[in-house]
Amino acid sequence: MNRIEREKQTIRKMIGLYCRHHLKQDTMPEEYRLLAEYACLRLDHCKYGEQKTSCKNYPTHCYAPKEREEIREVMRWVGPRMI
Repeated sequence: MNRIEREKQTIRKMIGLYCRHHLKQDTMPEEYRLLAEYACLRLDHCKYGEQKTSCKNYPTHCYAPKEREEIREVMRWVGPRMI
């Protein structure tokens, strides 16, 4: 599995955990399903490709401001709990 595919899998799991444990939803709400699709689409079109490291290390952002804030919220909650 390449780096981009691994990142897609990770982001889907993070959003799933957020919905299941933080939002107390058995199924992923439409808003978060669309966020996961958006994140995967952005990863598919990442101009840094397989050589990329963490997105925060780059001067350009792939996400629109609204989606960037949503994904930050998810990562802030899930990140410490994934360890």
